[in-house]
Amino acid sequence: MASVQFKYKFVLPIFLVAAFLILPSIQAKPVKYCDKTGNNYAVKISGVKINPEPVVSGKPATFNIYASTEQELLGAELVLEVRYFGVHVHSEKHDLCEEAGGCPIKTGDFVISHSQELPGFTPPGPYSLQMKMNSKEGHLLTCISFNFRIEFPSVADA
Repeated sequence: MASVQFKYKFVLPIFLVAAFLILPSIQAKPVKYCDKTGNNYAVKISGVKINPEPVVSGKPATFNIYASTEQELLGAELVLEVRYFGVHVHSEKHDLCEEAGGCPIKTGDFVISHSQELPGFTPPGPYSLQMKMNSKEGHLLTCISFNFRIEFPSVADA
């Protein structure tokens, strides 16, 4: 019995250290609300995960946006604006129902997932993305922005 206690005394600290080292790499990146607090929005965003991060030119990337709502959503339009060094470079619109796996979206947590392959000539560097979600009636449900990086593929990836 004493040897079992002895093993746990060493295994538990090792497990906790490993968890704290791994946890930051799997956490979602923070977002900024357009109105600074997000209190005025019906849809709250808790974070974004990008895979791979950084994004690689010419390779597919997936953006998962973790959200929650206190009201059922029957549909909405996502308006995305991308900036490179602060300069507008791209805009696109998507249907929330398609990006979230169907509608209606019930109250509670949901994920908006978008995959896209950027052209191979996309320049590397710092980018920002702003996402507005508008209801079918034209009401702003949320507005966030976050930063990400794009890199050229490494020689090993080519």
